[in-house]
Amino acid sequence: MTAPGADPLAGHPGVAGLVTGAPTTSRRTGRLRAVATTVLAALLVSVLGAPLGLLWAAVAPDTPVRKTAEGAVYATSQPEQPIAADGWFSLLGLGFGVLVAIALWILLRRRRGPVGLFAGVLGGLGAAVLAWQVGRRIGLGTYQRLLAGAPDGTDFTKPADLRAGGVDWYLGLLPVPHGDLLLAAFGAAVTYTLLAGWSRWPSLRPEPAATWPLAGADPATGWPPPGPDPATGRPPTGPGPDAGWPGISSGPEDRPAH
Repeated sequence: MTAPGADPLAGHPGVAGLVTGAPTTSRRTGRLRAVATTVLAALLVSVLGAPLGLLWAAVAPDTPVRKTAEGAVYATSQPEQPIAADGWFSLLGLGFGVLVAIALWILLRRRRGPVGLFAGVLGGLGAAVLAWQVGRRIGLGTYQRLLAGAPDGTDFTKPADLRAGGVDWYLGLLPVPHGDLLLAAFGAAVTYTLLAGWSRWPSLRPEPAATWPLAGADPATGWPPPGPDPATGRPPTGPGPDAGWPGISSGPEDRPAH
């Protein structure tokens, strides 16, 4: 037994160390799980860039070109197809980011917050780069073969590619996407932020609703009965079950509150 006010773990440093370290270990485990969930979700979103690239290649128009001695040149002076290819990629990427944010918000309900936001942004960047590389390679082999072996003056088409986007290498080591490749991540970030702002739960996670009537409540009113009078320690008295504290107005005939 310990004296009143004494530390119950005094004299037991091993037990005290275990109890003190438990929250730290739990927080460290929670952070590791959050990082693992973010990385896994971002990788899964990035893989979806492959079908996105196939869709972009299907809807974006090819550009007519003509073989010359210097290589391929545009068959028309001001072709609209390259601009259309950029436009289609921008629209598809933005819509993809919006859908990804909604999916992450629904599927990762227990991890709403930074985990879902970072997963959407990182996954959107990865998916956009993969979609670009997959889409631009559809029909690229045929184009290169015609460019190498077709006689001068032959007309053919060049597959869709991006002119307003790409990847730069920072210091030759870190890839930095820019232009159209940022729209998927932008759409995911904005949509996820709006969902968080409109959430009715402060924690962003669904919370259990309070049952009604409350436990121990009066079946007639749904409210719990008043507690004992702090001055006397006895339950309040009154004309009926709805009696309240003295001086608290609960009806037209009661005295006003002070």
